[in-house]
Amino acid sequence: MYNISGQLRLKTKSTNPMNDFEVVAPPDDAVSALKFSPAAVQQNYLIAGSWDSSVRCWEVEQTGKTLPRAIKTVGGCPVLDACWSDDGTKVFIAAENQVKIWDLLSDQTMQVAAHQAPVKTCHWIKGSKYACLMTGSWDKTIKFWDTRSSNPMLSLNLPERCYCADVDYPIAVVGTAGKNVVVYSLENTPTEFKRQEGLLKYQHRAIAVCRDKKQNPTGYAVGSIEGRVVLKYLNPLNPKDRLTFKCHRSAVSAASQDVYAINDMAFHPIHGTLVTVGSDGTFCFWDADACKRLKCSEKMNQSITKCSLNANGHIFAYALGYDWSKGYEYFSPTKKPQIFLRRCYEELNPRTA
Repeated sequence: MYNISGQLRLKTKSTNPMNDFEVVAPPDDAVSALKFSPAAVQQNYLIAGSWDSSVRCWEVEQTGKTLPRAIKTVGGCPVLDACWSDDGTKVFIAAENQVKIWDLLSDQTMQVAAHQAPVKTCHWIKGSKYACLMTGSWDKTIKFWDTRSSNPMLSLNLPERCYCADVDYPIAVVGTAGKNVVVYSLENTPTEFKRQEGLLKYQHRAIAVCRDKKQNPTGYAVGSIEGRVVLKYLNPLNPKDRLTFKCHRSAVSAASQDVYAINDMAFHPIHGTLVTVGSDGTFCFWDADACKRLKCSEKMNQSITKCSLNANGHIFAYALGYDWSKGYEYFSPTKKPQIFLRRCYEELNPRTA
């Protein structure tokens, strides 16, 4: 691995409004993917893909300090997504029409997937009978790959371009342009389980799969550009049952609000509570089943573009950067991307009273 930790001085807590720990050596452009290492890895590692054409990896210590461990650039094109292999030794990088696998031990990369248009999402699937890479693209397909072959195991058509996706075996959920949501069963051969349209009035921006207390996937949340979340169950008692609530809004007057896009979401792996981050520069913690807000951060000086929770649910990571939601005239070159870490286990514990 390419080790750059000796070139940097570690920072402790930052001066951001929430007084959280700042990650050293962040990307030079907005973060487009942020993922903690899987549960199989004993230590906490964090990767960030960026519009600066890089993927960076840090080791996160128990004290909250971060050690840069590796960096890989993909040559002139933005990284739109990145994900871990299940054993934490490899990272998949979606850039332009390809996905490359980055072996962290040898520091070598190799192309493992390709589409006819940019690849927007990539997820590693570890099933009971197979393991594969799932990629979603603007060419209106999702594909499943055995990374030892140059041809996909399976290619499925989408109703529109892939905008967001999440995987929690045995289901995958994909959101597309046109406000479509497609749910796939991943057991045996991946097959379409359910297709829905118009869960929210405005375009979907983020999707996250939720689990029950026995860690079985039970549904998913969809966040939109209009600052609204809908929680949809896979097998509801009433097929029309769904929970919807508003978030990432600020009052301008008694009669009007500023409304901001939801850029990313994540469910807590233990409590089942929800995190949302938005263009307003805040993160919010929710008891989604009760449509109740547990906490909302102070407003940061930039949008929050991505977030992630580590495998045991004790650390929350979020990335600040310009998301272009206000156009080029509001871009400030003096504001640099930042990544922060927060202890979150108790704050995301739903209140019983």
